[in-house]
Amino acid sequence: MSDETASVVGGLPQPTVRRRRFGASLIWLVPAIAAAVGLSLAISNWLQAGPQITISFQSAEGLDAGKTPVKYKNVVIGKVGKIRLSKDRSHVIVNVALEKSAQGFATADTRFWVVRPRIGLGGISGVGTLFSGAYIGADAGNSKEPRHDFDGLELPPALTHGAPGRSFVLHSDDLGSLDIGSPVYYRHIQVGRVVSYHLDQDGKGVSLQIFVDGPNDRYVTRSSRFWNASGVDVSLGVDGLKIDTQSLATILAGGVAFQDPRGPHDSTPAPEDSNYRLFGDQATAMAPPSGPPQYIRMRFGQSVRGLAVDSPVEFLGINIGKVVSVNLDYDAKTRQFPILVGAVIYPQRLGNAYAKLEAQARAHGESLDQSRLLGRLVTHGLRAQARTGNLLTGQLYVALDFMPHAPVVAFDPAARPLAIPTVPGSFDKLQEQMAGIVNKLDKVPFDSIGRHLDQSLARLDTTLGQLNGETLPQLGRTMHGMQKTMGTADDVLSADSPLQQNLGSTLQELQRMARSLRVLTDYLDGHPEALIRGRRPDPAPPAVPASKLKSGSKP
Repeated sequence: MSDETASVVGGLPQPTVRRRRFGASLIWLVPAIAAAVGLSLAISNWLQAGPQITISFQSAEGLDAGKTPVKYKNVVIGKVGKIRLSKDRSHVIVNVALEKSAQGFATADTRFWVVRPRIGLGGISGVGTLFSGAYIGADAGNSKEPRHDFDGLELPPALTHGAPGRSFVLHSDDLGSLDIGSPVYYRHIQVGRVVSYHLDQDGKGVSLQIFVDGPNDRYVTRSSRFWNASGVDVSLGVDGLKIDTQSLATILAGGVAFQDPRGPHDSTPAPEDSNYRLFGDQATAMAPPSGPPQYIRMRFGQSVRGLAVDSPVEFLGINIGKVVSVNLDYDAKTRQFPILVGAVIYPQRLGNAYAKLEAQARAHGESLDQSRLLGRLVTHGLRAQARTGNLLTGQLYVALDFMPHAPVVAFDPAARPLAIPTVPGSFDKLQEQMAGIVNKLDKVPFDSIGRHLDQSLARLDTTLGQLNGETLPQLGRTMHGMQKTMGTADDVLSADSPLQQNLGSTLQELQRMARSLRVLTDYLDGHPEALIRGRRPDPAPPAVPASKLKSGSKP
């Protein structure tokens, strides 16, 4: 039997073993090739891999290990590799593998933050992440110092490195409704934003850093005035009701506006990080320079309800300051409770008047400081008075005015604080007059007057009863008799009555008698001797010639 023929042992076939001539199998080439490819990929990844960094965040919301990218200007520069909790479990640590081309982001001033959809008063951001998912944003600085551990930002930075424009610093008493990202306006056009804020070292104010984008940053000059443009400015004047706001966004999120003052001013562009005062409103910001302040105190002996902090102080209708304190005091001698009102005034707001007073003092060889100026005004009758500024709200303001008949008071210009004498307000005088009228009315015996009035009314009622019961019936009978008499007189005076006929005859006789008297007076006027000799006989008529009788002519 040959080798190819199976042998039979015990009735069963036995396998035949065949041996090949080659010593190694070709199957081992597959893992060898795979190992070579893997090694080449590992070497390629090692050569192309960038630095490994860690970023700590308060939360890993929106982050996914192995998927979340790291982007700069919407270009992927790395990927999140692993996310873990810190040892104290207060934050999360994110391992990020940067690309080799992103080695410049592993420096000391690089900032990282998570870009998510955010809705706030300043607007909506990160809308694109609703479809693509959250990612880590990056902003590279100018530092060359390497760094691998970073603290991530919880909010996106308001300003990125390399943005064209300039930063400026504003100082204010408080922050108000401003926040990071609040807009900055120039002539109602947004030109920048608030990038940061912090309390001053003394804790008495707030400093804000704003950034104005280029090329609009050239409009910020050395004379620019900044004011808080938050909310709505409402004013009521002779032109009616006016409502002014920079934009709808400033009503909700606040904002800052700036502009150069009117008239001649320094229009040189301001350098980087220049400091400015942030005023509360545009009117205060654009007002002329106030000069150094002067603190004064006023003592009122009556109620000042309606007078509050920040109420204006006016001199002849011009705002020169504001009230800064209203406190209650006690006078042990008079056992009264006067009101101490403190105010800050700015005498230089008087403008040309202050300049002329100062020039007049220099002409007399004197130095006119604010204390001396107030002393001279007090000598001429300057007094403080609380007046009503709004009849609807009852708000008061302090008016500095000259009272022509004000009593002389002592004024010490060296005293601190300066005490300005006061007079009662017009409303207080009205209250005193009303109180005097009430006191006089209290003295009127209304009870006695009421009793006498009741007695008089009772007598009047009795008199009216007698009038209705006795007088009026008699008056009615009298009127009836008069009516009969008038009827009789009417019958007597009728045209057909004998009285009327006799009266007519009498009048005719009187007419004839009057004609006879007229003839007699005319005769006596021509012949007055007739009263003694009597009337002469009438002369004979002249004879008519016979010729006229024959001719038949009439004589």
